[in-house]
Amino acid sequence: MIKPKTGTLYGIGIGPGDPDLITIKASKILNKVDVVFAAASTKNSYSLAVKIAKLHIPETTLIKMLSFPMTKDINETEKAWENHALTIIKELEFGKDVAFVTLGDCLTYSTYGYILKNIRKIAPNLDIKSIPGITSYQAAASRLNMPLVEGEETLMVVSGAKGGQNLRQFSAKPECAVFLKAYKNIGDIISALNETGVYESCVGVLNCGKPEDEIVMAINELGKRKPDYWTLIIAKQKNGS
Repeated sequence: MIKPKTGTLYGIGIGPGDPDLITIKASKILNKVDVVFAAASTKNSYSLAVKIAKLHIPETTLIKMLSFPMTKDINETEKAWENHALTIIKELEFGKDVAFVTLGDCLTYSTYGYILKNIRKIAPNLDIKSIPGITSYQAAASRLNMPLVEGEETLMVVSGAKGGQNLRQFSAKPECAVFLKAYKNIGDIISALNETGVYESCVGVLNCGKPEDEIVMAINELGKRKPDYWTLIIAKQKNGS
């Protein structure tokens, strides 16, 4: 007996916020898939990724939100990833092509990465295609007209969710350091940058790619403000500025 054809899962990075920064390839896929999945909080069904991608999704396409608990319980979180992977697998086994949309690039600090790992573990033979997207720090550098690295310079991209420790642990500091997820620990990130004594240019970018984006050149002032969720920091050494 011939097995029914399964669908394809497309993990799609839809960029930092500007719908025009969605790639042509991502747009073509969003226009043809049967179902679009996105992550949302258990408190509501809102998804910024869906809002950004909406112009590229036909009105007739089914959009499904996958709710994730806001918890530090790793067991509860892992169970949610597994359950959502099973939900997507079910659609694929029905022969439907589906997309999972996520902000920025789909394989850089992305919710899709957890979905991907679980699906490959549960159903390794399913067809999966990951479509890269423009990251927030690439968009921020463009907004600033700032080359991130040149020649033999080094770029470090890290999560700032736990402050500046990722920078402190390296004795040799990269010419350019980018902190994503900076909003909760901006003060400690700024302290870590100041401790090095080598970063002359430190810029905060808020809501990059969105209409309300903002550039903060006085990085120490950023630490005195109310934290904004969509905050990143780009720091460059004197010889790399």
